[in-house]
Amino acid sequence: MSEDQIFDEMWGRDDTLRTPYTEFQGWFQDEDLKRLRAKQREAEEVFRLTGITFNVYGRAEAEERLIPFDIIPRIISGREWQKLCKGIEQRVRAINAFLYDIYNRQEIIKAGRLPQEMIARNEAFLPQMIGMMPPGGIYTHIVGIDLVRTGPDQFYVLEDNARTPSGVSYMLENRETMLQMFPELFSRNRVQPVQNYPANLRRSLAACAPNRCEGGPTVAVLTPGIYNSAYFEHAFLADQMGVELVEGHDLRVVDGKVAMRTTEGYKAIDVLYRRVDDDFLDPLNFNPESALGIPGIMDVYRSGGITIANAPGTGIADDKAIYSYMPDIVEFYTGEKAILENVPTWRCSDPDSLAYVLDNLSELVVKEVHGSGGYGMLIGPTSSKKEIAEFRKKLMSKPGNYIAQPTLSLSTVPIFTKAGLAPRHVDLRPFVLCSPEGINITPGGLTRVALKKGSLVVNSSQGGGTKDTWVLED
Repeated sequence: MSEDQIFDEMWGRDDTLRTPYTEFQGWFQDEDLKRLRAKQREAEEVFRLTGITFNVYGRAEAEERLIPFDIIPRIISGREWQKLCKGIEQRVRAINAFLYDIYNRQEIIKAGRLPQEMIARNEAFLPQMIGMMPPGGIYTHIVGIDLVRTGPDQFYVLEDNARTPSGVSYMLENRETMLQMFPELFSRNRVQPVQNYPANLRRSLAACAPNRCEGGPTVAVLTPGIYNSAYFEHAFLADQMGVELVEGHDLRVVDGKVAMRTTEGYKAIDVLYRRVDDDFLDPLNFNPESALGIPGIMDVYRSGGITIANAPGTGIADDKAIYSYMPDIVEFYTGEKAILENVPTWRCSDPDSLAYVLDNLSELVVKEVHGSGGYGMLIGPTSSKKEIAEFRKKLMSKPGNYIAQPTLSLSTVPIFTKAGLAPRHVDLRPFVLCSPEGINITPGGLTRVALKKGSLVVNSSQGGGTKDTWVLED
């Protein structure tokens, strides 16, 4: 794709400064680059001292890395954000309705809008959830919707994260760092706050407490432990919410409730924000080898003794093959056309689609249906002939494991380099909280940025970084 086709969020396509960046540009022009380089180094040191790291797996041994942080904010106008919020809220409501339906009456399948095999053969579908109604009717308590932008008013949903969306701690720490380092920038721009997310998260989780809860709900965060790649975030959120961080061995079923060990004996938990995958949640109901979960928690859940957030079985809503049906899913449950469009998607399980994808591998992005973190994917335009040939074999052997999409002209935003500002491709993950009280969308989210020139891969595990996301008050 040529440079003039790419939409730059600061300069548009014709080098005309866009309104949201007016105050920033005025400030930047008066800044000394040497001072900003020192600030960039200072930010990296803050992140290192805070311990904001993640683990990279799939190598000879796991390694802990610092996520690169860029000091140039991504700035979105209030008007742009309002439009996005309408689309995000519509999509999240549809996802929740879809989950209720497929675990109960399956009306969408009876109506012929979704093939039966998309559910029956899907490893993310949990038969144990059939007929189950979570407390408050909420399946997806915390959702991350990954968005990409291709023009002034063109936003697409890249994927839905309905299991255990991560990255909110980086959103919060990015803002805290920017407030400390550039207070004068915030006095020139009316930036909507993100710092109340932990309080909103706790309030939203508490509002989903089960009927058997007596008094104020006790909330806890369940982590797989210190070796998990997102452990920093688990500990951070528990601390910010003022709740206990627990592991499976800290919990047991006592008198029909899940209880955590304390210095005063076992104390019942009403709402468990779990960061443990379904398969490891309960060795009596799922993987019997799991040492991370709580034996019997699913029985307590089914009896209404605890809320598990997000509900088991929500993973089917962020399956990439199901994603390709999301426009139909939104319309089926809301009666409206989807406000936010999907990226055009070919399901490789379909013979005609597979033939097209195989003929055009060098131009497409191919992803594993259950993949995440940028692993197991092919970006055709940047891959070698050898890589494409090897991927072709994998695709032909298990076509149902893959979907394909066109290579979009992702928007760029400036990052700070030794020479000054330079454009790099980005995506955006807004964070959504759902409870019986309503839907809360934090103004901003996590912007992930591809730090290599021309790269479209923004995942931190693949060398990407993050930056603060500003939503302005209009």
